[in-house]
Amino acid sequence: MTEDSEIERKKRDTMEYDSSAIEVLEGLDGVRVRPAMYIGSTDSHGLHHLVYEVVDNSIDEAMAGFCNNIIVTLSKDGTVTVEDDGRGIPVDLHPKYNLPALEIAMTRLHAGGKFKKSTYKVSGGLHGVGVSVVNALSSWLEVKVTRGGKVYFQRYERGKPVTGVEPIGEAPEGVSGTATQFMPDKTIFTTLEFKSEVLEHRLRELAFLNSGVRILLRDGFSGKEEVYHYDGGLISFIDHIDRNRTPLIDTPIFFSGGGDGVTIDVAMEWTDGYSENIFSYANNINTSEGGTHLSGFKGALTRTFNDHARKEEICKKDQQLQGEDIREGITAVLSVKVPDPQFEGQTKTKLGNSEVRGIVETFLNEKLKEYLEEHPREAEKILQKSLQASQAREAARKARELTRRKGLLEGSGLPGKLADCQSRDPDISELYLVEGDSAGGSAKQGRDRAFQAILPLRGKILNVEKARLDRVLSNNEIRAMITALGCGIGDEFEIASLRYHKIIIMTDADVDGAHIRTLLLTFFYRYMQDLINSGHLYIAQPPLYRLRKGKQEFYCFSEERKDELVKMLGSQGISIQRYKGLGEMNPGQLWETTMDPASRTLLRVTVEDAVRADEMFTILMGDQVQPRKEFIEAHALEVTELDI
Repeated sequence: MTEDSEIERKKRDTMEYDSSAIEVLEGLDGVRVRPAMYIGSTDSHGLHHLVYEVVDNSIDEAMAGFCNNIIVTLSKDGTVTVEDDGRGIPVDLHPKYNLPALEIAMTRLHAGGKFKKSTYKVSGGLHGVGVSVVNALSSWLEVKVTRGGKVYFQRYERGKPVTGVEPIGEAPEGVSGTATQFMPDKTIFTTLEFKSEVLEHRLRELAFLNSGVRILLRDGFSGKEEVYHYDGGLISFIDHIDRNRTPLIDTPIFFSGGGDGVTIDVAMEWTDGYSENIFSYANNINTSEGGTHLSGFKGALTRTFNDHARKEEICKKDQQLQGEDIREGITAVLSVKVPDPQFEGQTKTKLGNSEVRGIVETFLNEKLKEYLEEHPREAEKILQKSLQASQAREAARKARELTRRKGLLEGSGLPGKLADCQSRDPDISELYLVEGDSAGGSAKQGRDRAFQAILPLRGKILNVEKARLDRVLSNNEIRAMITALGCGIGDEFEIASLRYHKIIIMTDADVDGAHIRTLLLTFFYRYMQDLINSGHLYIAQPPLYRLRKGKQEFYCFSEERKDELVKMLGSQGISIQRYKGLGEMNPGQLWETTMDPASRTLLRVTVEDAVRADEMFTILMGDQVQPRKEFIEAHALEVTELDI
């Protein structure tokens, strides 16, 4: 296509994308009153969500074929600017509301072109809350639209327009786009500090999922610029995820196609590890709870590999590989584009379109069958690993029988060293996983027996990153945890059977304690990730210091607080005790500082970015030493506490 004809196409499409494409569903009432309903929270997570909402508009333009470049700029004045070279938001008067379409899109909730199929065949915008919420939660927002040879401008303050949509200059022919700059409202958010390292993971993810789109992140604080641009798309994504693992096959498997309006892109490879890492997306939205597209993917894997194994006589005729056998060591990215996505689940991260399962399964059955026939060496490697996994699964089944709970009220089914609580209501029951028998003894004496259970753990549990399930289930400490929790693990995990809705990791504030905490987090992430996703996993925060001056006593949970108190109280006559272990506190002190719900501090464990979390656990707990060494060398001097 020539440059002139490309300009003509863009002009024609821009003319067709006018105010009639913008439809309004409802107003913005209540956004400023209850911001967490729209962006999840008003902390750092919610703050960064504002950027994602604006970027998603640009990505929707890219998916429609009209945007190639997106620039995100963090400025020293605390503002963020998102620019794209899409068609530009329409600025003409809306035929129904007699207002500029730009103003409607910026000031009314669920207003935009995504409701009209002729405007956007596929978009992720309806999953989000839209740029209007960003506008409502900003002290001010300014937008510049370039289209039709002109540049238009409008300013808003706390969601209200303070200027009209005004032309402010001329633009070259064929140039179009939207630039949005905003300042988050300090009366809404608990922090106004944007961090490029938080944004870069989502921006990189979007660049992987939308091959060819170029996303530039400019950090005005550090002066650093990062470009995310991957012509390899999902294959590049797989290479990135598995860069610290050893693949079984030379090149990731990639298929692209679809049917009935659904576009399917999938890349996968197998490594010599044991964990299953499948990341699924629908319209660029990370469907962390899975859905019909993921079910179709798993069904196709199980059926096609079993068919091939029987055909090539790799398996016995009566032998059936389970899905979990075939998926051992897999890394896969599944991305579907659905014209009318229906999301389910508490966090709206589960695709519910029933028709998508069949479309994905049929497509992958056909493509995988062809691949396995054309690549017999790779097929045999994957199936041999699956057969080994099948044998280990049978051993694990026998071990699993020992961990199964016999019922909530049957004490004989619980581990002997568990000091259970009196309550049988999971909503109020808590389980403390405590490092060592000494600290466990203090915790048992200091707890509130009514609702707090204590499970002491002896030594360091198995590193599950380097072990199959049969070895995991043969570890006494892990068996005790699984039995106490009562909800099973892996494919048998059932959140409804969880006996405690707060599981609290309580370890010493030293290197060994940090290692044990990381081992426990690795176990929960790999085998009970739904505990984390549902908000049931916590880390206790015991004090680092006790300061005494006369009859006054203070507990300090950080070096900074200790230094601040010493300065305030004066250094004369102060007694400072550094707690190296939980066992150094008597039961009363442990209750007062770490276990009393009225005064304790708990950190809830979350997985904001599953790809990043997977990468961290692989680096820190995996087989390859060099990536771990490089990570420690790069970060040892700049962190005091590792955030996983």
